[in-house]
Amino acid sequence: MSWLRKLIGLVAVLFIALAVWRLEESRAGLEIAKDWIGETPVSLYRAPDAAGPVVVIAHGFAGSRQMMEAYSLTLAHAGYLVLAFDFAGHGQNRLPMMGDVGSVDGVTRQLVSQTRAVIDLGLAQPGADGRVALLGHSMASDVIVRTALADPRVGPVVGVSMYSEAVTATHPRNMLMIAGEWEPGLRAAALDALHLVDPSAGEGDTASNSETEVERRAVVAPKVEHVAVLYSTTALSEARAWLDQAFGRTSESEPAETGPWLLLLLGSIVALAWPLTGLFPQRAFAPTQVSTRQFFILIGLPMVAAPLLASLVEGPLLPVLVADYLALHLLLYGGLQLLLLWRFGAKTGPIALFAAFMLALYGIGLFGGALDRYAANFTPHDGRYAVLLAIAIGAVPFMLADSLVTEGGRAPIWRRLSARFAILLSFVIALLLDFEGLFFLIIVLPVIVLFFIIFGLMGRWLARRSGPVAAGLGLGLILAWSLAVTFPLLDPDGDPTETGLAREQAHLSD
Repeated sequence: MSWLRKLIGLVAVLFIALAVWRLEESRAGLEIAKDWIGETPVSLYRAPDAAGPVVVIAHGFAGSRQMMEAYSLTLAHAGYLVLAFDFAGHGQNRLPMMGDVGSVDGVTRQLVSQTRAVIDLGLAQPGADGRVALLGHSMASDVIVRTALADPRVGPVVGVSMYSEAVTATHPRNMLMIAGEWEPGLRAAALDALHLVDPSAGEGDTASNSETEVERRAVVAPKVEHVAVLYSTTALSEARAWLDQAFGRTSESEPAETGPWLLLLLGSIVALAWPLTGLFPQRAFAPTQVSTRQFFILIGLPMVAAPLLASLVEGPLLPVLVADYLALHLLLYGGLQLLLLWRFGAKTGPIALFAAFMLALYGIGLFGGALDRYAANFTPHDGRYAVLLAIAIGAVPFMLADSLVTEGGRAPIWRRLSARFAILLSFVIALLLDFEGLFFLIIVLPVIVLFFIIFGLMGRWLARRSGPVAAGLGLGLILAWSLAVTFPLLDPDGDPTETGLAREQAHLSD
């Protein structure tokens, strides 16, 4: 191993240690316990002997309670009893979302009932004084607004990246709305809710109506978007200050600045992969150079054919939003590319299965483990294993073909970028063919982009040592795992008013 690899490896390890220390330090002084309400996992954050209001924190679509931890830690350090939980179909919750995902009487009704069950658990905690606040991000902002309407125990509401058609001039009475600077649509929605109280109020203003006893505020977290707003110190401070004012409290603790340390941790884990790939033996491999005409056939034909062929197959087959379609699309796309590569006489090169396994283990175990601890659920429960296998059947051939088409990262950059653009455009074609049925594929696009930026870089480093097959197989397993743990479980024929509630509230009646 060269001195440069050793130096980068040493620096990366030091940064990983520093980031973990600072992230763990943000938890210091708190008691963090886990409980269950039926199938719903709940994390309770509190300072020792804390007494006061309960704050229930809810994540957005395809999120988990880990994504909300900066708010959980900030408010727990401020003396609140904080409960964060996984919605049905998300994270470690084995119960699927039930009913129509777009209907107020379907999944939304189930999630409101689930939130009320978590409120019950919170009020039963030692030190709870009977007062309750709700904080929710994105999809959950609508859920908490509707929960506050249905449950008179709820006081202040904090909506992060908020949009809800349930907001009126008099409900919720006490509400803070936080949007990222780079969320223009949600900033406009917050202003609309603010103008229901005071048409002249603007961002940063607090509007109030003494007759209806309504008080609202809309604030902007600078230089952040839909995800980064969860780590903005401005947003965290505003949420704490709003709840302190509503409950007549004063907090002196600092907000949990976990965002920069999380970025440092994940970036350092990626950087460490480069020196580690130097431990694998250098395998001689001369990638097959296909002609420019053949290359465009390799990316163009699957780009169009995969969505057209997939549209002929009726679904759903799996209990996860668009997962069955995604697996089929990737299988058709990658399968066609592999067939064309064989037709064009491309060579696979060395098949280093151990290197592929180690790449998958590194991406899922170390990088994924860090995500699971500090940022987002990355651990599948037993209800997702079949989904993981099904997606792998499509993801592995897709990534194997991609690695061969891009020559293990050795192809000219225009070819690598064209190959990435083609799969994204293929999903866009699928959306145009069935926008309503495949709407949630929109979530796949940024996930695929991030996957290629983060894991694709690690795969490229390995491919240069062990060949494109090792990189393709390892990346295929990582992609399947990432998608399987992200997409919500859904039972469109389930009863959100009976099956889900009975199991969730059984815990509370014991």
